[in-house]
Amino acid sequence: MPRRPDPAKRRDLLEQIREYVMRNGLADLSLRPLARALGTSDRMLLYYFGSKERMVAEALGVYERLPLRRTRELLETTGQPTDPAGLRRFMEQVWRQFGDPEVRAALPLHLEIMSASVLHPDRYGPVMHSVVSQWTALLTSVFRDLGMTPDRARSQATLLTGATLGLLITPLANGQWDQAQEAFHALLDSLEPGWHTTA
Repeated sequence: MPRRPDPAKRRDLLEQIREYVMRNGLADLSLRPLARALGTSDRMLLYYFGSKERMVAEALGVYERLPLRRTRELLETTGQPTDPAGLRRFMEQVWRQFGDPEVRAALPLHLEIMSASVLHPDRYGPVMHSVVSQWTALLTSVFRDLGMTPDRARSQATLLTGATLGLLITPLANGQWDQAQEAFHALLDSLEPGWHTTA
């Protein structure tokens, strides 16, 4: 009977792979240089993960959702916002977490793998769809708790998710994080009045 992969070793490899990919990017990733850097072999990596694409998706999967996990923990700690002002404060807290140096350093790679999942869905799976759908679902539940209908709650969540994602991507090109933050607050200024009408 073949020996099953060691779960602890697998977790350790995933963490090392994530760090390597964050340093070196995804475009030129090759198994042999990666294996040498990790002190293992390409055959061993394939033994643990099956394919390079699955390995990368798994290594980044948990980390990519770190801001989402933090946001869920915030909701568990503070409770769901109960009014538009509370929702605005909550979204400002969500935005601030993207200023964390570790999170911000990972954003270029985050964008790279999401783009790869759109261009090569057979290789990297529906990463982009997963990220967007999970954020939209979370915000939909927040809007529902304000008393909005399901359709309106999902529409507002879709708008807020898409606009926020765009405001996170733009500074990767021009480096203008201060402008992105100002734009995010302007976005909230334009949306918050409509949150008072819950029908």
